[in-house]
Amino acid sequence: MAKNSNLSQAKSAKNDEFYTQYADIQNEINAYIDYNPDVFRGKTILLPCDDPEWSNFTKFFAQNFERFGLKKLISTSYAVESKAVKSGYMPSLFETQSPDFDEIKTRIKGKIFTLDSDTNGNGRIDVEDLQWKYLDRDGDFRSKEVTALLIEADIIITNPPFSLFREFLQWIIGEEKKFLIIGNVNSVTYKEVFPLIKNNRMWIGSTMTGTGQHWFRIPEWYNNGLIKVVDGQRCATIGGACWFTNIEHGRRHQPLQLMTMAENIKFSKHKEIRGIGYKHYDNYDAIEVPFTDAIPSDYDGAMGVPISFLDKYCPEQFEILGISQNEQSMMALYKSGFPKYDRPYIDGQRMYSRILIRKK
Repeated sequence: MAKNSNLSQAKSAKNDEFYTQYADIQNEINAYIDYNPDVFRGKTILLPCDDPEWSNFTKFFAQNFERFGLKKLISTSYAVESKAVKSGYMPSLFETQSPDFDEIKTRIKGKIFTLDSDTNGNGRIDVEDLQWKYLDRDGDFRSKEVTALLIEADIIITNPPFSLFREFLQWIIGEEKKFLIIGNVNSVTYKEVFPLIKNNRMWIGSTMTGTGQHWFRIPEWYNNGLIKVVDGQRCATIGGACWFTNIEHGRRHQPLQLMTMAENIKFSKHKEIRGIGYKHYDNYDAIEVPFTDAIPSDYDGAMGVPISFLDKYCPEQFEILGISQNEQSMMALYKSGFPKYDRPYIDGQRMYSRILIRKK
């Protein structure tokens, strides 16, 4: 599984101040638009946990309001006093220059931004037409007023607090909403998350898929891990970051082009496979496939593949059977008599986490 010190530190310290870059949002949303140009048409989009003055989510959807044919855009933010780190906070000019600005409320109340009409009379609906006010409470997504917005919305899109990812996901799943959110790819191992993946109620997005480096804008006070300046802004990298969604995109329906088992044994670029073949687990009735591109196209039994397989998972090509952290999902493949089944074992050696799949 991918490791990342920035993400681990953020979760343990409840530091959730990582802001998604505009280009990353644009690249991902374009994949859904390309697949279905009307995916957002007539829809109300809610961007909770968003800090609208600073968030690129709000800017992106406000600037593309008419292009996407949106019905309404709603963004909400947390009050500064509700955050783990409060030092260095300065309200934006957008807020302070408004007649509604309140020095006390700005620290203890969340804010809501809405966009649904041409308020300045220039003939178009865009970022200049955003209206805002203070919320009654601190903007926590679990509050009654933000939950009421969830019920109103059709689609939820945001980079939720890392420390509350599981709870946030349950919040939106409970209302059966369409969503696109950012989390860590390792969260697929959570008992609250894996069943959604297995049952095709949630899948990996199109562009940020848990591999490679992705840079998120950070506050001036943040100094942990690898940091660099991107487009004049301080950014930190978060390994394992990926999009999770239940909105269709074409990439997830593209089957993998694979070699047969015999071809892999003869030609595979991986020394673990070439000339050796595939090993069977001690404790599961399945073979070990350490690389996604080494999945044999003609094997009908269960196969253990890395979590990174989800980036290439095509539901028409494969069935997901279980995951090694979820004992209940793996019991049908368990070989009785072996003392451990927390993860796959080969020759008594504990392996990395694996997703168990079978060819359809």
